[in-house]
Amino acid sequence: MPRDIRCSATGPVKVEPSDQPIWICACGLTQNGPQCDGSHKKARQEEEGKLYRYDEDGELIEVVEEQA
Repeated sequence: MPRDIRCSATGPVKVEPSDQPIWICACGLTQNGPQCDGSHKKARQEEEGKLYRYDEDGELIEVVEEQA
């Protein structure tokens, strides 16, 4: 079942288990999970407090939540 998950991270997390650092995706946009592939650069255009979805082409769509 698909679901939307709110994520506020806009960049990767650096992990240093050895002399070569590894960047782990924290934004949820990577296509190379769990490693960062630079997709977080898309998140720079997101406004804080808003919910977004990315379509199959990687285009940003703002999700407007209905008031109950």
